[in-house]
Amino acid sequence: MKQYNVTGMSCAACQARVEKAVAQVPGVQACAVSLLTNSMGVEGSADAAAIIKAVEDAGYGASVKSDDNNVTSSVPNYDDDLKDNETPKIRNRLIASLILLIPLMYVSMGHMLWNWPLPGFLEGNHIAMGIYEMLLSGLVMVINQKFFVSGFRGVLHRAPNMDTLVAMGSGASFIYSVYALFAMTIAAVNQDHDTVMKLMDEFYFESAAMILTLITVGKLLEAISKGKTTNALKDLMKLAAKTAVVLKDGNEVEVPIDQVKIGDRFVVKPGDNIPVDGVVIDGSGAVNEAALTGESIPVDKTVGDTVSAATNNQNGYLVCEATRVGNDTTLSQIIQMVSDAAATKAPIAKIADRVSGVFVPAVIAVAFITFIIWMLVGQPVGYSLARAISVLVISCPCALGLATPVAIMVGNGMGAKNGIMFKTAVSLEETGKVQIVALDKTGTITKGEPKVVGIFEAEGVDDVDLLRVAFALENKSEHPLAKAIVEFGLENAMEPAEVSDFKALAGHGLQAVLDGKQVFGGNLELISVHAPITEEITGLADRLSMKGETPLLFAEEGKYLGIISVADVIKDDSAEAIDHLKKMGIHVVMITGDNQKTAAAIAKEAGVDEVIAGVKPDGKEEVIKKLQEFGKVAMVGDGINDAPALTRADMGIAIGAGTDVAIDAADVVLVKSRLSDVAAAIRLSRATLRNIHENLFWAFFYNIVGIPLAAGAYIHAFGWTLNPMFGAAAMSLSSFCVVTNALRLNLFKMHDNSKDKPNKNSLGHDMLINNHVNIKEENNTMEITVKGMMCAHCEAHVKEALEKITGVDEAVANHDENLVTLKTSADVAESDIKAAVEAAGYEYVGIRG
Repeated sequence: MKQYNVTGMSCAACQARVEKAVAQVPGVQACAVSLLTNSMGVEGSADAAAIIKAVEDAGYGASVKSDDNNVTSSVPNYDDDLKDNETPKIRNRLIASLILLIPLMYVSMGHMLWNWPLPGFLEGNHIAMGIYEMLLSGLVMVINQKFFVSGFRGVLHRAPNMDTLVAMGSGASFIYSVYALFAMTIAAVNQDHDTVMKLMDEFYFESAAMILTLITVGKLLEAISKGKTTNALKDLMKLAAKTAVVLKDGNEVEVPIDQVKIGDRFVVKPGDNIPVDGVVIDGSGAVNEAALTGESIPVDKTVGDTVSAATNNQNGYLVCEATRVGNDTTLSQIIQMVSDAAATKAPIAKIADRVSGVFVPAVIAVAFITFIIWMLVGQPVGYSLARAISVLVISCPCALGLATPVAIMVGNGMGAKNGIMFKTAVSLEETGKVQIVALDKTGTITKGEPKVVGIFEAEGVDDVDLLRVAFALENKSEHPLAKAIVEFGLENAMEPAEVSDFKALAGHGLQAVLDGKQVFGGNLELISVHAPITEEITGLADRLSMKGETPLLFAEEGKYLGIISVADVIKDDSAEAIDHLKKMGIHVVMITGDNQKTAAAIAKEAGVDEVIAGVKPDGKEEVIKKLQEFGKVAMVGDGINDAPALTRADMGIAIGAGTDVAIDAADVVLVKSRLSDVAAAIRLSRATLRNIHENLFWAFFYNIVGIPLAAGAYIHAFGWTLNPMFGAAAMSLSSFCVVTNALRLNLFKMHDNSKDKPNKNSLGHDMLINNHVNIKEENNTMEITVKGMMCAHCEAHVKEALEKITGVDEAVANHDENLVTLKTSADVAESDIKAAVEAAGYEYVGIRG
C-alpha cells in the first residue's frame, strides 16, 4: 500500500471527494482516505504522479509520504507525517480572533443590550458604530480566510465542504450587515432617525465574526484531541535507537543506526536500548520487552536467544549479531501495521461516507429553502436570513467523518500498547464478529515441546534411582522425548552419569551399561522383554496413553524400575483463555494432526467445545472452509503449515512467536504469543465497534435534531429558536465530543472478562460441527499394522514417510494401537508401504482385515 499526505481537507465531504477522484485513476484497485491523519492509502499499479494530479484536480493537495527509508534505516520515518503543524496555526488564529472579537462584542452586545458606556466618538453615532463593527469583523474574516478559500474552492470544484457552510454563514451575515449599514447612511441623509435605529438591529457583524471564532475553537479542540489518538504511534517511534555500538576490528565504535548492516556485531550495555533485531552470540542479560509486548517482567537472554529493537537491556553485557535492520525489524513492522491500519477504512465507515457525499449540498439546499419559506410567511429579511445562517453553521459533516476513524485509531493504538496488532481497520472491526475460533494445537494451545508430567516408580524403587537411570540413558539420545527427560534432570540439578555401550533401538528405545549393569528405556514392548511386566503396569501405561501422555518404561538388570510419562503440555493460560472465549459466546474448535485419543485428552484438559483430529497440514484450510458454513471463523496458529488456513479464515490470528510466514498471512498478530490475547483482541474489537456506533448515533442525532431547530421548525410548537452564534458553538463542540468519546477507549480494560457475554450472533456451544467436517471423503482407506511406534513423534515420523508415497494422500498413525490409517487416491503397492515403514526404522506387520 502506497501512502500519501493529503492537504486541504476539512470534513467528511472532502474525504469522500478525494476518494472518488483517486478511485477513477486507471490502475487504482483500492483507495482509503483518513480525515483523522490527513493521509491516503492507495493499492494498485497507478503512477504516483497521476494520483497526485487527480487529488489536485479535485481541489486538494497531495504528496507521497516521506519514504527515505532504505533497508538500513532503523524505522519508517513518520515523524514529519505525524508532527502537529496545524494546532499552533489554529491557536494563533484563535488568539488574534479573540483580541478583535472582545471589543466587537462589547459594542454590538454590551452597549446595545446592557447599555455599557462607549467612547465619545461612538456615543450616539450609529453609522460610526456600524463602521467600527464592520472593520473588526472584517479583520476576523481576514484572519480566518482559510474557511473562505477552502470553502469557495470546494464550490468551484463542485465539491462543497464544511468550510463552504461556514464561509456561507459568516459571509451572508457580513454582506447583509454591510447592506444594512449602507441603508442606514441613506436613512441618516434623509433624517429618518426611526429607520436608523431600526437598522441597528439588522447588524450581524458580530455573528459573522463569532461564527468564525467559535468554529476555530472547535477546530483547536478537535486538533488537540486528534493528536492524542496518534500518541501510541508516536510513543513507538520514540523507542527507535539513533545510534548503535558496533564491533569493528575488535573495537567498539558508535555509528548512526542507518549504518548497521545485517551480520554486523553490536554491543548492548546495561541500560541501553537494543538498536536492531539480532541474536545473542556472547554474554547474557535481562531484557525488558515491555515496549513491544507490554510485559513488564524482564526476560533472561543468553547465547542463541533473539533480541528485538527498542527493548531495553536492564543488566548484563550482550554481544549480538544483527539479523534484521531497517524496515525489517519487529519495531518497524509494528509501526507499519499501526500506520497502515490508520490509513485503511473499516466497512462501517461506508455508512458515513455515503451520507457525507451528499450532506453539504443537502444542507445548502435546506438553508435556501428555510430562507424562502420564512420570507413567504411574512418574516423580515433579517429574521429569515438568521434562520438560514443557523442551518448552515449548525450542520456538522465533520462529526460524521470522524466518528469511525478516531475510534479505529485509538482502538488500534490500545492494541499496539498491549501487544495486539491489527493490520487493518477491517481486521479491527471484524475480529469482534467471529462466531467460531479454530485453534491449532501444537504451539498454540500446547507449548509445542514435550515435558515430564509424571513419575511412577516401581515398588521398592526410589524415584531418584529411576531418574538417575533415565537421565543417564536419555542424555545420549537426540529424540524429542529424551530432551524432555534431560531438561527435567537439569532443572532438578542432576548430573548425568556416564554410560557405555549405548545403543538406540529404532522404534523401541535405548540400552546401555551403567555402573556395570545393563539398563533399558523405551516402550512397553521393549521393557517386557527385559523385565517382568504385570497387568497393573500395563494398565497404568494404557491409562497414561488415554490421557495423551507417552509412557517411557525403564529397567535395570532384569528389574522393572518404573515409568516416566512425557507429554506436550498445554500452556499455562490456555484453559482460562478458552473459557473466556466460551463465555463470550464463541464456539471453540481444536484442529490437530494427532490421533483422536491423544487429541481428545488435550481437548478435555483445555476445555474446547470440539476437536477435529487427524488433520494433515494441508488439510487445515479445508477444515476452515467447512467451518465457515456454520459462521464467521477465526483461525489461530503459529506455523508455516497454518498459513493457508490463516488466509482462508474470515480472520487469521497469528501467535507472535510463530513463523514470519504465519504472521504475514494473518490479519491480527499477538506479539506476546499468549492465547488469552485472542479473547482480548475480540473484546477490544467489540468495544471499538460499540464506540463507533455511539459516535455515529450522536453525529446523526445531532444533525437530525439540530438542523430543524436551526431552521425554526420548533418555533410554533415549543417556541424554540436558535441564534446563529449558538449554532456555531454547537457545531464546534460536536466534533470535539465525538473525538473525546473515542478517547474513552484508552480507559478500556481489554483483559477484564467480568463483563463478557455472548453477542447476538453467537452460535453457542451445543453444536456438533465435527461430524460435518470430513476432509477428502472420496479417498479410499487402508489400515496397516506398524510396530515400534512409541509416541506422537514416532507417529509423525511414520506419517511423513508414508505420505511421500505416490497415491497416499494422508497417513494417520496411532502408536497405542500400532495402527496406521492410509487414505489413498490411487492404487499403492504393499511393497512400497513396507519399504517406507522399514526405511523409517519401524516394523511393518501387514494390512489389517
